[in-house]
Amino acid sequence: MLSAFLSAFRTPDLRKKLLFTVGIIAIYRLGATVPSPGVSYGNVQKCLESIEGSTGVLNLLDLFSGGALLQLSIFALGIMPYITASIILQLLTVVIPRLEQLRKEGQAGQAKITQYTRYLTLGLGVLQASAFVALARSGQLFNNQCNEEIIPTGTGIPDWLTLSILVMTMTAGTGMVMWLGELITDRGVGNGMSVLIFTSIAARLPSEGWRIKESQGWWKFLLVIALVLVVITAVTFIEQAQRRIPVQYAKRMIGRRMYGGTSTYIPLKVNQAGVIPVIFGSSLLYLPQLALQFFDQNDPGKTQAWIQNNLVDPTSPIYIVVYFMLIIFFTYFYVSITFNPTEVADNMKKYGGFVPGIRPGKPTADYLDFILSRITLPGALYLATISILPNFFFIWLDRQQYLNFPFGGTAVLIMVGVALETSKQIESQLMQRNYEGFLR
Repeated sequence: MLSAFLSAFRTPDLRKKLLFTVGIIAIYRLGATVPSPGVSYGNVQKCLESIEGSTGVLNLLDLFSGGALLQLSIFALGIMPYITASIILQLLTVVIPRLEQLRKEGQAGQAKITQYTRYLTLGLGVLQASAFVALARSGQLFNNQCNEEIIPTGTGIPDWLTLSILVMTMTAGTGMVMWLGELITDRGVGNGMSVLIFTSIAARLPSEGWRIKESQGWWKFLLVIALVLVVITAVTFIEQAQRRIPVQYAKRMIGRRMYGGTSTYIPLKVNQAGVIPVIFGSSLLYLPQLALQFFDQNDPGKTQAWIQNNLVDPTSPIYIVVYFMLIIFFTYFYVSITFNPTEVADNMKKYGGFVPGIRPGKPTADYLDFILSRITLPGALYLATISILPNFFFIWLDRQQYLNFPFGGTAVLIMVGVALETSKQIESQLMQRNYEGFLR
């Protein structure tokens, strides 16, 4: 990977793309630290220093925003509204025939779906910005552990105007983050949205790692680093693992030329679902904690205490088991809606392709479905195991010291996946520019 980056910097056009990507990342990180108008930056910093324990329902979102969410910066929402909009449209494609038709139209249909995703992103940005501003006004953004006034009142400006400007600023920040990600995709290196998420998570690693060293000492710090390296190695190995289904194309005469007769394969990854099941499972498990906000905090009942001890506490055995099973369920669910064996078999039959030893059509679809169901099980177990590792870190370390644990399964999966994807793109572009033929 390092040799690929060094070779890329020696290639003029690739060097421009890399420098352009670095410049966009710098702008993104700068916007993540600039406070939104109407927010008291000093009070926010006091709250960040004074709070203890987990930030609860905003934990994952703050990690994806690189810490910008709790600071209510102009990029506080980060890229999460765009990711949510993309997932929603991807799920709706299975339900709405119009979207399914657009997806099959190729580049023109995909451009239309992308346009719908942008509109939905801005709509979700308004809703999420309004929700976070309301949480900041009520003090629940920091779990009622900070008495500082995040959005000061009595400044001579009407409150409704201050809140409206704040919501519009954060929504505009989401639009700009979306634009920056698309710029990286078009003119830089790698998938822009993935690179920005990678940057947000990586920005948290130094400070959170040093927090472990300060609170637990060098030995536990070095042991955590060693365990993280082992996890990264395992994730890298499994992320590249795939089952290759051989496909043979029959020869066809078109005009005066002969086509086909080639052999290829269908790559079925062990982790076919990516990190989406982890996000779904985490989001669903945040609902009980969100529901606790509607209970009386001063007089907790038996139901509230049970939810707090079993569905909110990440060290609870029930929490770990439920989280594990949710990830397995969502892995099978997401793979079933993103990979259609019948459609793949029909496309193969249309172009004269077949799996050796399997008849085209329905037998091929049944064979692909059988292979996919078999290979999805180890992928689901792998995702669930990686995702619950932070819960055991919480048990081993002092949980109260970590507001957002950056070495968790979701963070490692995203960082390793983005790094592998970006390095493959760089290597493919290097091969196009520096390909050495057989006679050279």
